[in-house]
Amino acid sequence: MGSLIVQKFGGSSVKDPACIQRVAHRLASAHSAGYKVVGVVSAMGDTTDQLLKLAGCVSEHPCQPHLDALLMTGELIPTTLLAMALADLGVSARTFTGKQAGVLTDHAYGHAHIVEVKPHRVRDWVDQGGIAIVAGFQGRVRKKKREITTLGRGGSDLTAVALAAALGASICEIYTDVDGVYTADPRVVPSARKIDALSSEAMLELAASGAGILHLRSVEYARRWNIPIHVRSSFTQNPGTLVLPCLDGNRRRSAGEQPVVSMVTSNNSAATVTIADVPGRPEATVGIFEGLIKSGVAFTTISQASHALDHTSSDVVFALPSAEASTAVATLTALQETIGFSSVQVQDRMGRITVSGLGMRSSAEVLFVFLRELSDANIPVQLMETSELSLSAVIPAESLPLAVARVEAAFGLGKGWSALEEEGNS
Repeated sequence: MGSLIVQKFGGSSVKDPACIQRVAHRLASAHSAGYKVVGVVSAMGDTTDQLLKLAGCVSEHPCQPHLDALLMTGELIPTTLLAMALADLGVSARTFTGKQAGVLTDHAYGHAHIVEVKPHRVRDWVDQGGIAIVAGFQGRVRKKKREITTLGRGGSDLTAVALAAALGASICEIYTDVDGVYTADPRVVPSARKIDALSSEAMLELAASGAGILHLRSVEYARRWNIPIHVRSSFTQNPGTLVLPCLDGNRRRSAGEQPVVSMVTSNNSAATVTIADVPGRPEATVGIFEGLIKSGVAFTTISQASHALDHTSSDVVFALPSAEASTAVATLTALQETIGFSSVQVQDRMGRITVSGLGMRSSAEVLFVFLRELSDANIPVQLMETSELSLSAVIPAESLPLAVARVEAAFGLGKGWSALEEEGNS
């Protein structure tokens, strides 16, 4: 047998008997081509929604562990049907629940994170020449009585990528009802074109901005473990879109989905501008930033907070390089009478602290630790910005050394703030 591949099929790909037979033929074709094959499947069609509705009919507030135990049954149906279809094709197949496949999670029922994958049963079976069919979206708590957990919506993508990483697969193929990643939704924009290949970083941003092709956490996991993903249609043989990791031998890996904080950086040359009582008309905000753009001001991290439910006025705050603060103030002062806001205030001794790595947006833990360290040091945060690869806060510039030392220590990257204090006192 050749290299191992993981093929994942979404709910639309296994929604009826004809689709399941089509998937069986695709799995069998890969197997006959000499690959070791692991199939991962989602529940058929709208099964998960139907199970949630059923639970709501018998309980107003179903217990989440019981709900997870119910929802995991949805994936068991297509795994068994696929095994039957493969048997008719003369291929030996064995089904595995997430628990049997060794998907170990924390105990956050309904949206569990993978802690570790121990797929020895799956590996043994494919090494014997059979096809493994694994139920996606589910696992079991590594501790705490080994109870069933589910990974949240789109969790089958995550199961597939995690298994690919643990098994050393050459690629993880994600089959869906579209034939790749497009520049826009082709159902809305007919002229949208398919992207042949893109980086995992670009796919992270697409997933975070709402593109429903790949689950955000699955892209993070693939990038963490250098797993290439091929997004394809289960209804055609056409090539799809390759999502390629940046192969970096220095990348830090962590068990399961634990966030990886790789760097803490800072910049002490920032300023913030607060524009008070901006009228609630959309053109007012547009006019402000149009004027700033024409003046060449490089603003970032914009926040707008309404004063009342009727949105009659709001305060607009943004960050910018401190060297450009005077230009911004002059531009805004010239616009004040025309647009109608009440005042402009500048804080020009600000800085930015940034935590970079993987799992920055999807991990509440990173955000909590970051904010806790700033709070414990009585460092005020004026603005925050998040992306898939970084988390930033705009704080007073004089607080940056202490903030960086505390945050580095909290994430195990530096010698810590207590050592910094000792150096300052020596």
